[in-house]
Amino acid sequence: MAATLSPAPELRRKHRRERLRILGFLSPWLVGFSVFFGYPLIATVYFSFMHYNQIEQPAFVGLRNWKYVLTQMPLFGPALWNTLWLVVVMVALRVVFGLGVGLLITKIKSGAGFFRTAFYLPYLAPPVAATVAFVFLLNPASGPVNEILGAVGIRGPEWFNDPAWAKPSLVLLSLWGIGDLMVIFMAALLDVPKEQYEAAELDGAGAWGKFRYVTWPSITPIVLFAVVTGVVQTMQYYTQALVAGKLASGVSIGPGSVIQPGYPDHSTLTVPQLIYSLGFQNFNTGAACALSLVLFAIAMAVTTLLMRKRAGLLPADD
Repeated sequence: MAATLSPAPELRRKHRRERLRILGFLSPWLVGFSVFFGYPLIATVYFSFMHYNQIEQPAFVGLRNWKYVLTQMPLFGPALWNTLWLVVVMVALRVVFGLGVGLLITKIKSGAGFFRTAFYLPYLAPPVAATVAFVFLLNPASGPVNEILGAVGIRGPEWFNDPAWAKPSLVLLSLWGIGDLMVIFMAALLDVPKEQYEAAELDGAGAWGKFRYVTWPSITPIVLFAVVTGVVQTMQYYTQALVAGKLASGVSIGPGSVIQPGYPDHSTLTVPQLIYSLGFQNFNTGAACALSLVLFAIAMAVTTLLMRKRAGLLPADD
């Protein structure tokens, strides 16, 4: 009887060593997750119920910060509208434009390397430098774009100085740096088996038929990836909108200067800019944390909706 029970302790020790080994491999990720996501999230939730100005001790105020953010903060509505507008328009156009450029380059017989490099290089430009260049190009008074339009008899818009054109100008800036999506879509397009194209051609499918029945079902997981990551990134849209608004306003920026974001007429104000303004310019950390959690909840809801609706993009399982 003792001989039959003796392997059990050894088996338990083996399983324990295996779990410790797995935990050891996971420990870098667990430490990084805890330090850079878990703790900040818990601290954000904690401070969202506190009055805290980063100087005095936090004081519990209940739901006062949440009530202020959701019902009393005058700029929350415009900032949320601008952010959601950019999410819908910018992400959709970036995916369509990136896929179109990827399709075009994969069809080019000669010079594909040159065009691939030309479209990818703008993505490597730092966001601030790219925004400064675009504000210069789209300057309504002396920019080359409006000068070219004027030469052919077209009156150019005010671009970043017009509330109606400020967000479309940011979309143009994002389309200029489409190199990341182009490379991803090119990899997906080149991975589609050529045998499927040949079979579709034998069945009489034209260019549109081959794209609809061969290309699209093969690349829909990549399209979903591009949409989800684009939504997450655009929800955090900050640098380009802030720099473009400040440069277009013509206000000089010196040491210690505080400039309210959103020029012109709050048309480029996004939720991340509002969070920064609340937390680091007005020192209302509690409200900034509450607004951060609102943005986090919206991003999670949109991402979850996209993942639940993935059946409309991904091929159906047999």
